[in-house]
Amino acid sequence: MSKSIAVLGLGKYGRSLAASLYSMGADVMVVDRNRELIREFADKSTVAIVADLANEEEIKELGIKNMDVVVVAMGAALGPSIMSVVVAKEQGVPLVVAKASSERMASILKKVGADKVINPEAETGVRSAKILTSSTFLDFFSVDENLCLIEMKPKKKWVGKSIKELELRNQCNINVVALKENSKSWMYVDPNRPLTADTKMLVALEKKDLKSIQ
Repeated sequence: MSKSIAVLGLGKYGRSLAASLYSMGADVMVVDRNRELIREFADKSTVAIVADLANEEEIKELGIKNMDVVVVAMGAALGPSIMSVVVAKEQGVPLVVAKASSERMASILKKVGADKVINPEAETGVRSAKILTSSTFLDFFSVDENLCLIEMKPKKKWVGKSIKELELRNQCNINVVALKENSKSWMYVDPNRPLTADTKMLVALEKKDLKSIQ
């Protein structure tokens, strides 16, 4: 079942994120007060809505309480960002991600309830989309046009089994580079050690094989 994700604000980052999420099969709502941008995204999203994100009532009328994730993508607009984060959390959205244009703004957004704050210097829309559309990905690193590194949790069916038993190189065409247990340092892979639900995995694979581990 695909995730439902709302992207509030269609600046450069918001547009990149929304388009990437939609191309990956997510159920995407986009919201902005710019009618031209909303018309542009009518075919690049599940639903596109014109709304003033500085207006509490208009945000409440969006129906974001039914979303799995809300991304507040207005890094340069503190007021609307705060209002959007507060309303999303009040309506029970499980994961609210907010973009900040400074450390000060990041601190404020965390204080008003954002579960995660995006650093615009380190994040891209495509990278964030990879993480948000997966239930196992924790981080995504593009090495080049073909190869990537993924920090991930084991899939449920992998828990209790060893790397040797799973034969991940043959079955999923991935290479497990390192493992981490209980927030300890990364360590070399013991192929006979069973994975736990708390194990973090660093794996290398070709981008065409991403769907095999999402």
